[in-house]
Amino acid sequence: MLEFFSASARVINTKRGVMECLEAAMENNYKDADLLIWHASIGHDFNDILSQSKEMAPNSRIVAASCCGIVGREGVSESMKDMALMAVKGKEFAMANVDGIYGHNSYEKCLEMAKQMKADKPGINMIYFLGSGIDIDNDECIRAFEEVFGEGVTIFGATSSDNMKGFISYQGVDDKVYEHGAYAIGFADPTLSVDTQATHGFVAVGEPLVVTKSTGHIIEELNGKPAWEEYLTRLGLPLDSNCGDSIPIGALGEKLSDELAAEYGNKHILRVVTKHDGSKMHYATTCPVGTQLWLTVRDEDLIFSEMNKMAAAMQERGKGKTPVAVFHADCLARGRFLFNRIIKEELVSSMQTPFYTNGVCPPWLGMYGFGEFARLGGKNTYHNYTSALYVIYR
Repeated sequence: MLEFFSASARVINTKRGVMECLEAAMENNYKDADLLIWHASIGHDFNDILSQSKEMAPNSRIVAASCCGIVGREGVSESMKDMALMAVKGKEFAMANVDGIYGHNSYEKCLEMAKQMKADKPGINMIYFLGSGIDIDNDECIRAFEEVFGEGVTIFGATSSDNMKGFISYQGVDDKVYEHGAYAIGFADPTLSVDTQATHGFVAVGEPLVVTKSTGHIIEELNGKPAWEEYLTRLGLPLDSNCGDSIPIGALGEKLSDELAAEYGNKHILRVVTKHDGSKMHYATTCPVGTQLWLTVRDEDLIFSEMNKMAAAMQERGKGKTPVAVFHADCLARGRFLFNRIIKEELVSSMQTPFYTNGVCPPWLGMYGFGEFARLGGKNTYHNYTSALYVIYR
């Protein structure tokens, strides 16, 4: 039976941070860990994270991902020296990873991981997935996992990030660090279930951009013009701008059906652009010709009101059950990196407090990344610019 433990730290020295987290999470029992899941800001040395973890918990599997800040049971922090840990005891999981995952091969790479996990461990009913946040087709990732495990398996997790530059992100597995890798952990403890939901607080404005030429997740033309230039022009940015300039203000919205909009608390699902090759924009999901994309603006009041609604809805669904762990993915553009406006401590408090047991926060592992996975309309879905919670119950 799986057990979860968490801790977070703000420490300049990477190895010291690993030691502090392991000791805080598991006291003197860290050698008993079977799985260590790390999130760390881009200022840390990921090779040091892996090596120090292996030294202290030699029998554990280890994964790590870069992010733009962390959220733990101790609170929220968005500096270049943050790290957070979810430690797991128990053998009821399977793990797989790949290197060289990109938009054009996302399906094949995730299918490879899915088949490996299914062969390793029967009874997987939830998958924690973490992939590169740059140039990946997340719709195809979902399709691959569902082909092997069926649509009933819940996929949750995130895509790794840097400090909102869209330049590089890291994924570590056991003793290797990757720049375009992915890992998946299939949990197979029959006593566990997971509930997921995501929400954002952006409102669509103006007339939509229309995709007039695309290949898979790559948008080549908008409104019959070179995509990247047309996108920047609509944003009012100079043509020599990069993704780091566009991410804070450039959330693109796809319109949802009325039914999904009612569940989501918003009429649009958002997408981020984290890479471009010349005029070609690398979208986060498959984007067929004819897709309409709205520019959006952030609504602070909506962010808080929809978070409260989401937490209340999840609390109602989990009534009578005790959370044993919470995984959490948040978009970096909802943090202080976007205009330093939002009161993050208040927002994090509003999402954590409903899941306390006797005044105590459950083990909690959150990150600020480039994207989030959570169910919408009963289906596994990839999101951007959201707060997504994944509450595991026993």
